[in-house]
Amino acid sequence: MARTAAGGTGVKSARRPEVRLPALGPHEGGELEPDGDYDGLDFQEADFTGQDGSGARFMDCALTGCALDETRLRHARVLDSTLTGVRGVGTDLAEATLRDVELTDARLGGPQLHGAMLERVLIRGGKIDYLNVRTARLRDVVFEGCVLVEPDFGGARLERVEFVDCALKGADLHAATLTDVDLRGAASLEISRGLDRLSGAVISTAQLLDLAPVLAAQWGIRVED
Repeated sequence: MARTAAGGTGVKSARRPEVRLPALGPHEGGELEPDGDYDGLDFQEADFTGQDGSGARFMDCALTGCALDETRLRHARVLDSTLTGVRGVGTDLAEATLRDVELTDARLGGPQLHGAMLERVLIRGGKIDYLNVRTARLRDVVFEGCVLVEPDFGGARLERVEFVDCALKGADLHAATLTDVDLRGAASLEISRGLDRLSGAVISTAQLLDLAPVLAAQWGIRVED
């Protein structure tokens, strides 16, 4: 039976990942390989700057403190894995698949996940600037305690997505489709575009009041005392 969030709104809660890693072997170094197969490996402080792992598969892996500047991971599959303290600018994960993944304390700038599939993903802590998830599919995704600066959800499909104690600054929802999206827990909620796409989301009364000036401007309502 589908779970519903507290408060009696009927919005369905996201299913969080339950990652239980087996005993991991150390990554022996070397560059990423396109279509590479990485299974049960522990990547500690690896520097993947500028490397090409397009189409690679990471299964039951832990990536800790890794550098992902301009790393190419298009069409990659990251499954049942944890990424902790990863950092980088321009990481390319376009059309990648992330399933049962925990991303913790990431510091990323301009990561490209357009057309990607995220399912049962927890993004906790850290800061992500200019996240690009245009036309992506997000199902059972939780953003918790993180800062998202100008994320682009244009044309994306969000289903059972929760924002918990996180700051959402300048979000673009143009042409996005929202189903069971819970924004009530967001510490701050700023939407720069696509307010008309909030159908299918639930917000708090306080958030509605905060958004009122933007809604009034969008609808051409003059507000005068």
